[in-house]
Amino acid sequence: MADGGEAAPFEVLDEPIAHGGGGGGVGGKETAAKKKKVVVVMGATGAGKSRLAIDLASHFSGVEVVNADSMQVYRGLDVLTNKVPHPDRNGVPHHLLGSIDPSVEFTSRDFRDLSIPIIDDILSRDGLPVVVGGTNYYIQALVSPFLVDDVVENLAACSMDGPQELGGADEVASFERLQEIDPVAANRIHPNDHRKINRYLHLYESSGVLPSNLFQGENAEKWGRADSFRYNCCFVWVDVSLPVLDRYVEQRVDCMIDAGLLDEVHDIYSPNTDYTRGLCQAIGVREFEMFFKSYFSIEEFNEVPRPDLSEILDMNGGELKTLLIEAIDKLKANTRKLVRRQKRRLNQLKTYFGWDLHCIDATEAFSCNSGDIWHKIVVEPCVNVVRNFLLKESSSSTGTQEPCLQSKNLALRDLWTQYICEACGNQVLRGAHEWEQHKQGRGHRKRIFRLKKRLSLQY
Repeated sequence: MADGGEAAPFEVLDEPIAHGGGGGGVGGKETAAKKKKVVVVMGATGAGKSRLAIDLASHFSGVEVVNADSMQVYRGLDVLTNKVPHPDRNGVPHHLLGSIDPSVEFTSRDFRDLSIPIIDDILSRDGLPVVVGGTNYYIQALVSPFLVDDVVENLAACSMDGPQELGGADEVASFERLQEIDPVAANRIHPNDHRKINRYLHLYESSGVLPSNLFQGENAEKWGRADSFRYNCCFVWVDVSLPVLDRYVEQRVDCMIDAGLLDEVHDIYSPNTDYTRGLCQAIGVREFEMFFKSYFSIEEFNEVPRPDLSEILDMNGGELKTLLIEAIDKLKANTRKLVRRQKRRLNQLKTYFGWDLHCIDATEAFSCNSGDIWHKIVVEPCVNVVRNFLLKESSSSTGTQEPCLQSKNLALRDLWTQYICEACGNQVLRGAHEWEQHKQGRGHRKRIFRLKKRLSLQY
């Protein structure tokens, strides 16, 4: 194993288990029997994905981790993005972890184009690539043969006039323009998703093609379908119940604060920060904007020293202390929201796209906080799943549903309709599944109950 790591050999690796020996083909151009095997560990933030991937190296030789977390790919903010420290990697090679310039925009297409050569190289050395991350769009881009960015580039390249500048329209005007041009595409995205709005407008200006046309017909059928994967994938979903995971991520935020999160954000703070690009998109940067704006205005030094956390928290009142506590609370709240988005997306991949996700419930391990429990209820089941995957003939383990069932799911999914929940502050939900999930949420039901109660008192 690279980097001097010693992996305990899997007891049947002497048999010809085909997971290496070259890269997988693109889409359906290779038969399932020729597709190379890749393990993908998925789950919400804080669920223990990285820990599990490293544990797998103790049971299978040649394990190398490919990071699929959109913020961990960047250099910097190691505490905030919760990168695995080198000593905790146990000699397991990690790729695309802290290797991208923090100022650049790293898209799902960039991830795909960088990760495929890495995975193919691991396979060529008879290694076992383990893709790990909570950015599900990265994973979809990696395994699926269809990516909208490819279509956008191809259309722009075919345009007679080439890409055109959109001008200096503000964000609200941009969304209103998209609504006029293509209301179907406007319904598909959130009004605050300014990067995607501008990308859609750019596509229309450069090619004359309506963005919504990219997500219908043959393209929609290809996107994310399990029967057209680039690799033969074993998906492991590490799941933890929401109440337990909520408590854990809040505790983890406190640990991050103690470990120097505030210093990291201080070092990159700028009054003109663009929170829509690069590493500054990470949850935990923008939340401290008001705190640091106030902190830097108070300090009079040319080089403002790092804030003393304990000194600020020991203050008897004061604006800085209030802003700091509010920022930490926002960080926790936004992390909990991220967890819910990630879990919803995993459910969509399973329900609508037919992905065969092997769900491993790690709740008890988090509740007991015992290494033995973690190994028993998380590592051992995962090892069994991966072992069976590696021993199966590729042709019989494509991980797809019956074609008729999958077609039914694809036909029934509603990813276009936009719902607005007035009870929850005009929150925008995209697609029937997200709307139904939202209606079942505790927060929504509480607001509806209070609203009905107020209405009953009025009459």
